Amino acid sequence: MTNALFADIILPLAVRGRFTYRIPDNIAEKVSPGTMVTVQFGGRKLYSGIVCSVHEKAPDVKKIRPVISVAEGTPLINASQLKLWLWISEYYLCSEGEVMKAAIPSEISLNNYKPRLETFINLSRKYSEGELNEILDKLKKAPRQQDILSAYIRLTGYTAETDILPISKSLLLSESHCSAGILETLTDKGILTSASQPVSRIPDTDSYKEPIKRLSEAQSVAFGSIKTQFLEKDIVLLHGVTSSGKTEIYIHLIEEQLKKGKQVLYMLPEIALTTQIILRLKRHFGGITGVYHSRFSDPEKVEIWKRIAEKDPLNSYRLILGVRSSLFLPFSNLGLIIVDEEHDGSYKQHDPAPRYHARDSAIMLAAMHNAKTILGSASPSIESYNNAVNGKYGLTELKERFGLIKLPTIILANTREAYRKKLMVSHFTPELLQSMDEALSKEEQIILFQNRRGFSPYIECSECGWIPVCIQCAVNLTYHKGIGKLVCHYCGYSTGMPSNCGNCHSTGMVTRGFGTEKIEDEIKIVFPAARVARMDQDTTRNKNSFNKIIRAFEERRIDILIGTQMISKGLDFENLTVVGILNADNLLNYPDFRAHERSFQLMEQVSGRAGRRQKQGKVVIQTSDPVNKIIRLVLRHDYIGMFRMQSGERIAFNYPPFSRMVKISIKHKDRTQLNFYSDILGRDLKEIFGKRVLGPESPVISQVQLWYIKTILIKIEREKPPAKAKQLIIEAIERLEKEKGASALKIAIDVDPY
Repeated sequence: MTNALFADIILPLAVRGRFTYRIPDNIAEKVSPGTMVTVQFGGRKLYSGIVCSVHEKAPDVKKIRPVISVAEGTPLINASQLKLWLWISEYYLCSEGEVMKAAIPSEISLNNYKPRLETFINLSRKYSEGELNEILDKLKKAPRQQDILSAYIRLTGYTAETDILPISKSLLLSESHCSAGILETLTDKGILTSASQPVSRIPDTDSYKEPIKRLSEAQSVAFGSIKTQFLEKDIVLLHGVTSSGKTEIYIHLIEEQLKKGKQVLYMLPEIALTTQIILRLKRHFGGITGVYHSRFSDPEKVEIWKRIAEKDPLNSYRLILGVRSSLFLPFSNLGLIIVDEEHDGSYKQHDPAPRYHARDSAIMLAAMHNAKTILGSASPSIESYNNAVNGKYGLTELKERFGLIKLPTIILANTREAYRKKLMVSHFTPELLQSMDEALSKEEQIILFQNRRGFSPYIECSECGWIPVCIQCAVNLTYHKGIGKLVCHYCGYSTGMPSNCGNCHSTGMVTRGFGTEKIEDEIKIVFPAARVARMDQDTTRNKNSFNKIIRAFEERRIDILIGTQMISKGLDFENLTVVGILNADNLLNYPDFRAHERSFQLMEQVSGRAGRRQKQGKVVIQTSDPVNKIIRLVLRHDYIGMFRMQSGERIAFNYPPFSRMVKISIKHKDRTQLNFYSDILGRDLKEIFGKRVLGPESPVISQVQLWYIKTILIKIEREKPPAKAKQLIIEAIERLEKEKGASALKIAIDVDPY
C-alpha cells in the first residue's frame, strides 16, 4: 500500500500496547494525534479510541482494519495529555487504555454530547405602552394570565423604548406562581412566544471581583521565599501550621500566573474542601475559575473540559480547582500547580487502574509544561519532607498562625481510667463533656471526629460471641441504625438486623464499638438542646450535600458537627472552638507502616480546625494510651519529632522513602487455586529479587466480593533504576498468566502503594 496512512490508537481496554488501523483516504485530512475515532476491535465490537500518531509504516499483519469514522470537533486530546497518559501507564504499570478510561468523561464520544436546552419566553413583538396596557386590561378577566405577563414585564424591565429580552420559563413560572398551562394559553394567543436555547450546565459567576488581601509580614516572607526558590527549583514544599494562611499565599501566586496569561491547577484531596475554597477563588478571580470533581454529571464534566480547552480567554477557565481527576483536563499553558494537603492519602487512586498518585503525577504534569509546583501541608508526607530536607525540593515554613492566634490547647483524656472509675457518659470522657458544655454555653461550635461511619462497627451475640459477616467479603457487617440494616463497606451487601444469633439462636444480640451515627444519637441525648448534624459518606451521597452541611455550620445553624476524616482538614469555621477526637487508638493500631504517620497527620489536621480566628481553641483527645509516642508528639505539635522518629524506623526496615515499593494483589475465587498460583509467582520473584520480596500473604481483608486475595510486596533500592525492576515484574506476571488455568486469576499491580 504505497502512500497509505496508518494510525496508532489507544483503546479503552486493559490491554498493554497500541493498535494500528488503516486511515481511509476520505477521512485522512481529519485524522491527527489527539482525534477521537471509531474502530472495530475483536468480533463486532465498536470502540471510540484516541489517535496517538499517524504514519506510513504498515503493520506486519495480513489484514489491517480501517478507521470507521472520526469525531467532529477534534483533536480532543492535546500532546501534553498524551504524554501524561504514557508516563502514568509506564510508571504505574497499567495500559494507556485504562488511563484513557479514567481521563475522559464517558459522554465525550462520537454521537452523544448533547447541549442542555432550556425554554425561554419572549414577547411576540414590540408593543407600545398603550398596546401593552390594553392587553393587561383585557386580561383582568383572566387574572392568572395577567400575573404571568406582569411578571415578565417586571423581571425584564420591558418598556416600549427597551429591547425585548428573553426570560427562562422556569423563572417566570416561579415568580408569577402560575402553572405551565396558563403560560401556554398566552403563547396560543400570540402574546408571548416560547423557544428552546442551549444553556450552560455550570452556574454563572458574579463578575464582581474583590481585591486580593495584603499578606501579613510572615506570609510576605514565605511568599518571597517561594519565589526565590522557584528561580532554582521547580518544586517547593510549603510547610505551614494550621491556620497560618497558606491559602492567601496561593492566591497571590495564582494572580501572578494569571497576569502572565498562564493556567493554574489548584488540587485538593476531598470534594468537601472545594466548597469553601471555590467561593474564595471566585470572589477574587471571577468567571475564569472553574471546579472539577466526580460529583459532576458527565455532561457537566464535558462542558468544563471544553471551557478549559477554549482558546478565547473571555470564555475559558484558566484557574481550575479540582480533585485528583483534574490532572487529566486539557491544559495547554500551565504555569503553576498547587497540591494542597499534599500528604493526604485520598490523592492515591486504589481501584480500578490506573493506581496513580495525583501528587506525584501533578509534579510530572508540571514538568511537561515547564510549570512550577507548590506542595502545601501542615503535616507533610515523610516522602515530601525528606525530599525538601535533601534539597530535591525547596522548603518554606510558616511557623505561626495568621493574626498570631495561638495553636489549640490539647487535653489528653484517659478512657481506660474513666471507664475504671465509672466516669464515662456513653463514649464521652468528663474532660470532653466539660469542654463541650462550656462551648455551648458561650454559643460556640464543636466538631467531634470519629473515623468510622455507621452506628456500630459490628454486632455480637452476648452468649457465644458470633458476629455476622459479609457473605461475599471477609469482613464484619456494620450496623446502620437509620436504615435498620447491616452493611458491608467493601461490596455494598446489606441484610436486615437479625433477631437471633446465627450460631446458638440466642436473642442476646448487642452492638459493639461506635461509629458516627451512634455518636449522633447519643450526643442528642446528652445535649438535647444542641443542634446536631453528621458529615460522613452516608450523609453526603447527593451532589450538594457537602455544600448544605458546611453552609449550615458556617451560618451557625449547627452547634455540634460529627464526622469522619472529611471534616479533618482544610475547612475554616470562625466560631469553632472545641474539637473532640473520640478514639485515637483506632488510628494508631492499624497494621500498616504508615499508620503512625497518618495518625499524627489526622490528629494534627483535625486539631487545627479549632480556634482559627480570635479565640484559642481546645482539643480533647480520648485515648486508652496517653503515653503513646505519637500522641505525645501531637500534644506538642511536634512534626519534626514525628519525621525523625518515623525516618529512623523506615531506614531500619527499608521502607519508603528509603526504598521503592510495588504491591501485587492476586485474586481467585478458589482459595486452593489462589495459593497454588500465588506461590508460583512468589517463587519466581524471589529468584529475581531475593529477600526483597515479602509474601505471598493474606491481607487483613482476605476476601472481597467472593474473590480470595493474596499479596506480594517487593522493595526496590532507591538508587537502582526502577524501570528495569518493573520490567522484570511484568515478565514474571506474564509467565504466570501463561500457566494452565491461570486465566481465572485477577492480578493488580500497585506501584508506590499508599
